[in-house]
Amino acid sequence: MRKGNETRERLLDIAEAGVLAKGFGVTSIDEIIAEAGITKSGFFYHFRDKNELARGLLSRYRGRLEQLLAEIFGRAAELSDDPLQRLLIGLTLFAEHMAAMPGGHPGCLVATMSYQDQLFNREVRSLVTSIVEGWNAFFRLMIEDIVAVYPPRDPVDPGRLARNIACAIDGGIIMGKSLGDPTVLPEQLLMARNYVKMLFQPAANVLPREAMAA
Repeated sequence: MRKGNETRERLLDIAEAGVLAKGFGVTSIDEIIAEAGITKSGFFYHFRDKNELARGLLSRYRGRLEQLLAEIFGRAAELSDDPLQRLLIGLTLFAEHMAAMPGGHPGCLVATMSYQDQLFNREVRSLVTSIVEGWNAFFRLMIEDIVAVYPPRDPVDPGRLARNIACAIDGGIIMGKSLGDPTVLPEQLLMARNYVKMLFQPAANVLPREAMAA
């Protein structure tokens, strides 16, 4: 990694820790550059203002989470060709990954910035919305694949069920931080998994639609 990129990543690391600890509004540029050991002009070389810093934080957060989801659910796809089993395995692996994080999940930047959206310009607020929509779309596509094969026990709206899973993740992060209990997030992921299983598992005793048609 080149020196400039190393400095930028260092600034993002410091800013992210500050934002998760006390919020974006009270995390000042002065304290970031003091901890990074650079000049104010050095900071503005990488970020022209705090809105650009916010975009950098959010973009990096989204990239890392998308990579993590791709790895975990990609592994689930390797383990099963069945769409229901892929989601169930993926949520189990996701829960195990979160349970193994030292000290628990550090917090959700998207949630933190959503609470302080008045501090940001339209571009940052749109990025927050886009990230959340991306999470919902990720799970919705998998649920649509399941519904195409297995008739659910009760009527299912894939978009709403996807939001339920996303809320279990973000809500688990928030509640875990509030209670000082890192087990809450993996617990809620497994609860979401069990709900999906109960919703579709009765159909496991029935042949998938393709087999029934044949």
